[in-house]
Amino acid sequence: MKTAQDILNEKKAPKMVTISEDTTIYEAIAFMVKNKIGAMLINKGDDIKGIWTERDYLRNTMEPGFNPKAARIGDYMNTDLISAPHDTTIIKLQEKFLGLFIRHILIKKKKKYIGMLSVGDVVRANLLAKDDEIRNLNKIASWEYYENWSWRRKTNPK
Repeated sequence: MKTAQDILNEKKAPKMVTISEDTTIYEAIAFMVKNKIGAMLINKGDDIKGIWTERDYLRNTMEPGFNPKAARIGDYMNTDLISAPHDTTIIKLQEKFLGLFIRHILIKKKKKYIGMLSVGDVVRANLLAKDDEIRNLNKIASWEYYENWSWRRKTNPK
C-alpha cells in the first residue's frame, strides 16, 4: 500500500512552500495566488513555525481592524502543526484528515519535515490505487478467461 513518502515522490508541485513570518498577509496572498496554492508553511530562519491557509485568511478578515497590508503572517499563523511519519499508509492518512478535520498535514522523516500533503493529494492517491486494484482484479476474472475455458470430455468407448 502506498505511503506518504510515495505520494510526495509523485507530486509535481513543490513538496513544501514556505514564507517568512515577517511577510505581510497581503504579500502572502499574492504569493499563494501566483503559485496556485491554498496553504503554506511559515518559517523563522530554517525552522518551520506554523501554517497559514486560505481558510485562515477568511477567518482573519472578520476581525475588527484587520489590515492585510500591515498584518504580519507570523501573528496570524496556526502554530499547532500536525504531522505524520513518512511511512504512514494512505488509509491512516485519510483517517487522520477525517478525524482531525484538517486539510493539510506535514510529513516527517527522522524528526525533519520533508513535505506537506493535502487531503486532495491523499484522496487522489487512494483513488488511483483502487483503480489499479480493480484493473488487476478484472484481469484475473475477465470474461475472456471463461470464454476460453473448456471441459475435457471423455469419449464414450463402445
